[in-house]
Amino acid sequence: MDEKGYTQDGTVNLRRQPVLSSKTGKWRACAFLVAYEAFERMAFYAVASNLVVYLTTQLREDNVASVRNVNNWSGAVWMTPILGAYIADSYLGRFWTFTLSSLIYVLGMVQLTLAVSVKYLKPTCSNGVCNKATTSQIAFFYSSLYIIAIGAGGTKPNISTFGADQFDDFDPDEKRLKVSFFNWWMFSSFLGALVATLCLLYIQENLGWGLGYGIPTVGLILSLVIFYIGTPMYRHKMRKTNNRPATDFFNVIRAAIANRHHELPRDPSELHELDLQHYVENGKRQVYHTTIFRFLDKGALKEDKVGNSKRPPCTITQVEEVKLVLGMGMIWVVTLIPSTIWAQINTLFVKQGTTLDRHIGSNFQLPAASLGSFVTLSMLISVPMYDRYFVPLMRKRTKNPRGITLLQRLGIGFAIQILAIAIACLVEVKRIKSIKAHHVLDPKDVIPMTIFWLLPQYILLGIADVFNAIGLLEFFYDQSPEDMQSLGTTFFTSGIGVGNFLNSFLVTMVDKVTSRGGNKSWIGKNLNESHLDYYYGFLLLISVLNFGAFLWASNKYLYKRESNVETNHQSLEMECKPLEAVSFGLQV
Repeated sequence: MDEKGYTQDGTVNLRRQPVLSSKTGKWRACAFLVAYEAFERMAFYAVASNLVVYLTTQLREDNVASVRNVNNWSGAVWMTPILGAYIADSYLGRFWTFTLSSLIYVLGMVQLTLAVSVKYLKPTCSNGVCNKATTSQIAFFYSSLYIIAIGAGGTKPNISTFGADQFDDFDPDEKRLKVSFFNWWMFSSFLGALVATLCLLYIQENLGWGLGYGIPTVGLILSLVIFYIGTPMYRHKMRKTNNRPATDFFNVIRAAIANRHHELPRDPSELHELDLQHYVENGKRQVYHTTIFRFLDKGALKEDKVGNSKRPPCTITQVEEVKLVLGMGMIWVVTLIPSTIWAQINTLFVKQGTTLDRHIGSNFQLPAASLGSFVTLSMLISVPMYDRYFVPLMRKRTKNPRGITLLQRLGIGFAIQILAIAIACLVEVKRIKSIKAHHVLDPKDVIPMTIFWLLPQYILLGIADVFNAIGLLEFFYDQSPEDMQSLGTTFFTSGIGVGNFLNSFLVTMVDKVTSRGGNKSWIGKNLNESHLDYYYGFLLLISVLNFGAFLWASNKYLYKRESNVETNHQSLEMECKPLEAVSFGLQV
């Protein structure tokens, strides 16, 4: 910390003036962001968790269509952050992109509340049976959903990274605090989800969809008020370069291709790089050379090695930042199947639950989607245990500040997911046996088997998410190039989005293939005559194969190695991770 007490990472306030470390940032600022996240997640899960039920009971869509539409909307929600992150990193910054997007988000929630409340905007129902919705009603309802998706595109990638920006990486004490940030950030997210799945879903099915959507809409507006109260305490990161995030990426690719016929020097020090003092003066970090994607090193060949060149050579740091993006892309690919497994929670798991006995006592009937609250409860219990017990225990053994590496954390989560889908398959086998034993054929008939048989798969997926969801968010933020951290976190959101689209594709294709020749579909309109156990078995198989691919990709991945420059008058201290400690993702 310098003598004036300003932050060392160059963060500023909204007026672009340096900020005092003692009066801004850290957990005091993050408290406002965490409060917003809890309310926003409550609103999102109030919609997402029970959407498949609304589509089938109110809009009268069949099982395959409703699952496909839920997955497509969820996919859009998690894909639009790519655009929101690009706008933030290239033009508006995180704060103003979030501000604009949050207003769109609120507009979508208000419109959705009207769509399920106003008489002329929703289908008419009598004795629990709804008439088919008109084209205009369907259009109004789905436009509301996709307005929410557009708003989420600017809020999701920026609010979490904005929270991480509140900790100064150049201050050792704040850097230690930051290690726990994503754990507790996700804890607040889980808390909001818990309120939605325990309370709001019951309100939707028993007191009315309008009230069930209206409450989280009001909560979302309240959360924005809370967010802006904290404005004087926020730190804002300035862009370190005038280049757009994609500019350096394509410059390196272009240079590497142009120099493809030239030989690489054996010594990486002969490649072009600026001296360390340049990075100190510009408040940037120097990224050190790695041996993966060696072809890209040709982008950093010095001018005397390539002869006449119209463009100056790229630096090793620029080349390594491109390698980081490609390396994250390699990990991203093997996260798609786990995201597909996660998509079952709000789709087939819910439909599976609607066929079972949901009574608690003689009068109360549990909404099928409320079982998702056990995912959240297992997360809420597991996060403090992970942060307070598991990490310190492993830290003593591995000397790693995180306890285990980021990729080890993902690997554990993916393994637990495989166990969860295996159990889901076994429970479905039991459900089918119960159907045959009691001759349950009508889709509206209740199988004499309690819904709580589904609990183990929900709980295990919640525990798995403590490892892989939080781990993925932290991994993509931590490993992103410095000027692309909002875009970097979209690797996390887009993986979930593509996973939802993939599940939509798989459900559609499995339904078409298995229903050929007059056969009964694995995922038919009547789940009591379907074979979800076969579909879950299929998901189990591809999950095991994907886990093998993950192990391979993890052992190929090299973590980011960069300078951690702290200046104090004329002294310069540099800290970097030793290569041998981080070369292989799953190595302890």
